[in-house]
Amino acid sequence: MAERILVVEDDATIRVTLAEVLGKQGYEVDAVADGRAGLARFGAQNYGLVLLDLHLPDVHGLEVLKAMRESDEQALVLVMTAYPEVRTAVECVKAGAYDYLNKPFELDDLKEVVRRALETRGLRLEVERLRISAARAGPLEGMVGAGPAFLAMVDVTRRIAGAARMPVLVRGESGTGKERIAQAIHALSTRARGPWVTLNCSALAEGLLESEMFGHERGAFTDAKQAKRGLLELADGGTLFLDEIGDLAPALQPKLLRVIETQLFRRVGGQKEIQVDVRFVAATNRDLDAMVKAGSFREDLYYRLAVGMIDVPPLRERREDILPLAQCFLAQAARVMGMGNPELGAGSAPLLEDYRWPGNVRELRNVMERALILSGSAPILPVHLPREIAGAGSSGRAPQRGPSVAADLVSLEEAEKQHIRFVLESCRGNKTQAARLLGITRLTLRTKINEYGWTEFLDRTGNAA
Repeated sequence: MAERILVVEDDATIRVTLAEVLGKQGYEVDAVADGRAGLARFGAQNYGLVLLDLHLPDVHGLEVLKAMRESDEQALVLVMTAYPEVRTAVECVKAGAYDYLNKPFELDDLKEVVRRALETRGLRLEVERLRISAARAGPLEGMVGAGPAFLAMVDVTRRIAGAARMPVLVRGESGTGKERIAQAIHALSTRARGPWVTLNCSALAEGLLESEMFGHERGAFTDAKQAKRGLLELADGGTLFLDEIGDLAPALQPKLLRVIETQLFRRVGGQKEIQVDVRFVAATNRDLDAMVKAGSFREDLYYRLAVGMIDVPPLRERREDILPLAQCFLAQAARVMGMGNPELGAGSAPLLEDYRWPGNVRELRNVMERALILSGSAPILPVHLPREIAGAGSSGRAPQRGPSVAADLVSLEEAEKQHIRFVLESCRGNKTQAARLLGITRLTLRTKINEYGWTEFLDRTGNAA
């Protein structure tokens, strides 16, 4: 998408010349003759660069510059004047001008300054994107499998990835690897060089989520002391991944639908339309069909997202992939812990294949990491597996296929709690190492510890990293 440039110049000859020259460079150029018109255009449109004459017929250019920078502190403004004064130049730089050009100037010099200014803007955007972007995965990186269900999903993913503008909805149970599929869609598409930006729709309150997605203008709400770009702007030219889309607040659903259809939106508290080029990939473990029937999810948004639909099969439907995945997770955990890579010992493989894996691939990863810690690089035996997996095998009975009602089985929530406690104790309270093994952030781990009320554990290991 071509960069937009605003020229604010009262001299008609210079104004027309600049518009023509920059237009031939491939930029979209708007040109106005006075300061008030410039501020009006700036408030109604998103510009990559402003060329501003200081001596305007209605408002001094320095005041226009300050107003623009107050509205958007990231605005790039190139000041032009036929009355060069050192003091004026210093004032412009202090007010936030990108550069200062004395008239008359060579058009080649102007082109170079404009190129550098827009390159600077691009670098600033890239820094912002890197701060919030998730680590980018390669094509199907970390996805292991050779079974028919997995290969069918891979084929659909590759086909859909090729349609770079098509919205995509990835459906699947918790822990199946939906975000990996979303990353693969981005990496396999023509947008792979563009930004990959993620937003969890269940992680923030409605107001904060709207501001995070769309950005906000200065003064839009109490704490909005300066304008802020939203994730939509930072994802321009790339992919925006909306995780847990089923939790998106009803009030935000029509706003999301509009930007998907038009690629236009406004910041919170803003008036100007901002245009982007973004592919939307959403994921959910909820039954959106039922939510549509219940009226809690918009039907038109659902069908717009579901243009490209990918269903990620649960691990219980990929039994031929369980052992290759288990070996892969053991190898990864061994590298992290600096341990030898163990094998699956006699009796363990059938137990893993017969278990239904309600937590899917994520649960298998956690089980393998726990087993490695217990085995100390020795072969993984049934004794190293959780009770719900090894219980039948350890008593000498053949493992049951399908669901069971064994008394020693626990809920997934309780299994998670036990596993977190086990990993923390195995790491001797080192929360950084435990969080890395669990695949979560250190802040999330501390939140879990507080949630479970392990204050005595924190007191005992509070000095651990």
